[in-house]
Amino acid sequence: MGWPFLGETIGYLKPYSAISIGEFMEQHISRYGKIFKSNLFGEPTIVSVDAGLNRFILQNEGKLFECSYPRSIGGILGKWSMLVLVGEMHRDMRSIALNFLSHARLRTHLLREVEKHTVLVLSTWKENSIFSAQDEAKKFTFNLMAKHIMSMEPGVPETEQLKKEYVTFMKGVVSAPLNFPGTAYRKALQSRATILKFIERKMEDRHQRMKEGSGNLEEDDDLLGWVLQHSNLSTEQILDLILSLLFAGHETSSVAIALAIYFLQGCPNAIQQLREEHLRIARAKKQSGEMELSWDDYKEMDFTQCVINETLRLGNVVRFLHRKALKNVRYRGYDIPCGWKVLPVIAAVHLDPLLFDQPQQFNPWRWQNNGILRGSSSSCPSISTTSNNFMPFGGGPRLCAGSELAKLEMAVFIHHMVLNYHWELADTDQAYAFPFVDFPNGLPIRVQQYPSFM
Repeated sequence: MGWPFLGETIGYLKPYSAISIGEFMEQHISRYGKIFKSNLFGEPTIVSVDAGLNRFILQNEGKLFECSYPRSIGGILGKWSMLVLVGEMHRDMRSIALNFLSHARLRTHLLREVEKHTVLVLSTWKENSIFSAQDEAKKFTFNLMAKHIMSMEPGVPETEQLKKEYVTFMKGVVSAPLNFPGTAYRKALQSRATILKFIERKMEDRHQRMKEGSGNLEEDDDLLGWVLQHSNLSTEQILDLILSLLFAGHETSSVAIALAIYFLQGCPNAIQQLREEHLRIARAKKQSGEMELSWDDYKEMDFTQCVINETLRLGNVVRFLHRKALKNVRYRGYDIPCGWKVLPVIAAVHLDPLLFDQPQQFNPWRWQNNGILRGSSSSCPSISTTSNNFMPFGGGPRLCAGSELAKLEMAVFIHHMVLNYHWELADTDQAYAFPFVDFPNGLPIRVQQYPSFM
């Protein structure tokens, strides 16, 4: 169980390659098996790298287990954040997010906005220039979420100022919860206060416009307008909801896009097949005289979905979840005491060689029905995209509300990137788990623009 209070937390959080499970997990699985106890985050904990137990935990949310993130996370994201809420209040907040991110809205409004913001970012990429792909992905997802949530335009001073505060805020979310002057956590709390004041001013402005009848359709259609008109949430609840959705919608999607850029540059066969798929879509659009991607175009991106699945499986943006046992639970001979923390480690399942052939290899073809690499006589075992072992967005009642938007963002970004650019690493870098996934050097890439594909 490790040291008193600290337990084994320091060893558990030690940085390691994101395409591995890390030395801590390897040693403990070797010694104790796929389900073991430890002392993590100041509490006695059951750690599970067993696919069956992980599914059991997520499917019994609210019955046998409930969400239980460290207090420091709630302190910085807010007590009304969807990440830390449980029970009926979580269901209500999640329902708001699901309504806003509905399938109908994805097909119409969100697809158009995702493509617009993708083109806006990629249009700044100059021939032979070197820049941080991670920063570009973050710029894309932040601008998109700021537009969705509060109708903020990219590049204007207020958006840039909010982004600056948000960067400071994010550094604190993933730092040690030391609330002393000068620490990242203290600075993040200060940035949180600044961000909330900004959002509150936006709310007051909207209320005033609604009273005067001087609002506009675009603002009524964003999340802030939707919540003000269709919910009975308090001001504090709205502030925490918007902050948590800005956090969830920006951070995880940007990391996933950066991971796709990283994995693809090391797999030219995948890039070639992606280009063939997207050239086919682009040429068909030119013949029909259409400019923007349609939902039918998105649904034709079959191999792109394989790339997205493989990126999420290998990169593991969300590596583990925090849960707590609500009562004594017995699972296949294992006893989980009431009140103990439970950590389902999703990354360890995705990287299990018994479940995925050569799990540390980037192989998007494993998601195809026949599992056969084109142009090759070798084959890989087919793993269905509906496999119970694949849970990049969690599962059960807390399945990520933005999962479809995240996949749409990745697909559209990949579409325009592979059509217009060739890229390569400009310097050595790789994804590390801290335990959040990050590129220490920002993933520097050099791009060259393709001639017109028509």
